[in-house]
Amino acid sequence: MDELGARAAALVARRPRDARLRRVGTSRAGTPLWLLSVGHGSRQALVVAGPHANEPVGGATALRLAERALADPRLCEGADATWNLLLCLDPDGSRRNEAWLSGPYTLGNYFRHFFRPGFLEQPEWLPDGADGATLPETRALLDLQDELRPFLQCSLHGVDVGGAFVELTHELPGIAQRVAHSATRLGIPRELGPYDTLY
Repeated sequence: MDELGARAAALVARRPRDARLRRVGTSRAGTPLWLLSVGHGSRQALVVAGPHANEPVGGATALRLAERALADPRLCEGADATWNLLLCLDPDGSRRNEAWLSGPYTLGNYFRHFFRPGFLEQPEWLPDGADGATLPETRALLDLQDELRPFLQCSLHGVDVGGAFVELTHELPGIAQRVAHSATRLGIPRELGPYDTLY
């Protein structure tokens, strides 16, 4: 967890005109929620890493996206976009998974040290809508959405089994083909049916 903030701070130190890091909230255990913003466009994109405690790939992906946006002017100035990257929405839960993240990477070590909170303790879970949000992490995310009014928001989830999938709040023509192409190119299986039995 600490490495994400340190790497983001180092990136900002290298590119202070183009990147900013600010605290946008505090977790239940008092851990800062850090937002790394890249670019100065009027259109705001919000990318949320670490929405679930056992999905560590999002933080590294967010940092890689920041580096890519800084390296390619088309992604910021050319798109009139600012990339806002919430480095980890559930830092307390993520910290509880550090025992398996440090290796060895075996199935046994993963299951012995795996942690994922129940639904009501997951920051993205809003069974009662925004007015019923009680977790400080959830409130921070909702406040950030209200502040930024993003034209695009995505959460960087990971999966234990299955393959790549995308969920949308409205139709985006061509997105299915682009995700399929990327997954095929990278050798990632695709999940073609319903992935979540809750719904």
